[in-house]
Amino acid sequence: MAERMLQFIKLPQQTPTKREAAARKDDFSEIYESFEPGSAKAQASRCSQCGIPFCSMNCPLGNNIPDWLKLTAEGRLEEAYELSSATNTFPEICGRICPQDRLCEGNCVIEKGFDSVTIGAVERYITDTAFANDWVKPVSPAEEREQSVGIIGAGPAGLAAAERLRGLGYQVTVYDRHDRVGGLLIYGIPGFKLEKEIVLRRWKWLEEGGVKFVLNADIGGKIPFAQLRAEHGAVLVATGVYKARELGGPGAGLKGIVPALDYLITSNRRGLGDATPEFDSGALNAAGKDVVVIGGGDTAMDCVRTAIRQGAKSVSCLYRRDRQNMPGSLREVKNAEEEGVNFIWLAAPEAFLGDEQVAGVRAVRMHLGLPDASGRQSVEAIEGSHFTVKADLVIKALGYDPEDIPTAFNEPGLNLTNWGTLKVHARTFETSLPGVYAAGDIVRGASLVVWAIKDGRDAAQAMHKHFSGLSQAAAAE
Repeated sequence: MAERMLQFIKLPQQTPTKREAAARKDDFSEIYESFEPGSAKAQASRCSQCGIPFCSMNCPLGNNIPDWLKLTAEGRLEEAYELSSATNTFPEICGRICPQDRLCEGNCVIEKGFDSVTIGAVERYITDTAFANDWVKPVSPAEEREQSVGIIGAGPAGLAAAERLRGLGYQVTVYDRHDRVGGLLIYGIPGFKLEKEIVLRRWKWLEEGGVKFVLNADIGGKIPFAQLRAEHGAVLVATGVYKARELGGPGAGLKGIVPALDYLITSNRRGLGDATPEFDSGALNAAGKDVVVIGGGDTAMDCVRTAIRQGAKSVSCLYRRDRQNMPGSLREVKNAEEEGVNFIWLAAPEAFLGDEQVAGVRAVRMHLGLPDASGRQSVEAIEGSHFTVKADLVIKALGYDPEDIPTAFNEPGLNLTNWGTLKVHARTFETSLPGVYAAGDIVRGASLVVWAIKDGRDAAQAMHKHFSGLSQAAAAE
């Protein structure tokens, strides 16, 4: 190990080649190239193989990161893929979109002074290599089981659960209201972070493994929720959260103030070749406009960088805290700045100017105060610090709240928490309805894709335990 690992004292950190901003901002292709084999091995060898792997401890999935880094450094890539995929259903997706700077890489013990291991880029390289070499085989259960499971939602939580349950031999059907599989992976995340083919090949992979998909599904309407419960031995709700948080203040109802998800879905659908009348009419098209995005999370970063690619005249991001206190990835901020986005830190919108169409945002400077109950510094407006930012298009990227699932599904028996998420048992993932489970953002609230994958996998294991208990009870009788 000494010869192959701990090379951080000799080798500097190297990330995959990033396309120049001037070239990449004209298209929606991914901005990072893949590692060359030699570079991947060299960067993996920088791992210190520490006794307490904080990278794994700070990964929601608990990935065996030091182990598959060592295998990569030794050129044992097929084994590295087997180990990586054992804990992560979609490692090539997490390698692209996880905020590694806040999770695994941000907690690497060699980060100070030497820079962390480029974990995300190696993770992506391992799985992309596995696909290229046909090492990624369809799910093949050791035995088939008669019990069936219906999963509502083809996003990361639902797909992760489907893969786990199918691997255990269950008959799995996934229902989704969209016309493609992937949820926000397809419609919410722009191609420059995650090209759609990466998600679509996983759809094909799951189908080849025996998972069935029912798309354009109207659950609670044309397909009654009770029908799903009758057709399947168990049902998992993994719909995510999509309801945009509202933005108040004078002028908040003006035309040209739009939710982030509406904007991103339209852009992604256009990239997929779908009809997009909202884009064609200009309502959800940033071309030639002064754009202001309000928010500081990863969704806000997706919006500002999409607006640049659509040919916006100017793009500004308004966030009430500073760079160090923003919830999104700092790597994404840097990419956005390279592409021409103007960040206005410590500023919050107060009113929206215009007659019928928005023409500007009146904002106020903010000051960071003492920590609040959550531990984050509170924000206070600075009196007399008002200023105006010109805007033809304002995009609200303030996060998402859950939809009213009991109403949407016409199933009042589903209980909610005080936050509007589905209420489940902490260990079993079961809702207030017997045999109905829930996982992902619809339970924890808007969060990261990696957490959704973990929740889906954990819920699948809990459902398997439920079925196993029923089988044992039947055998005892």
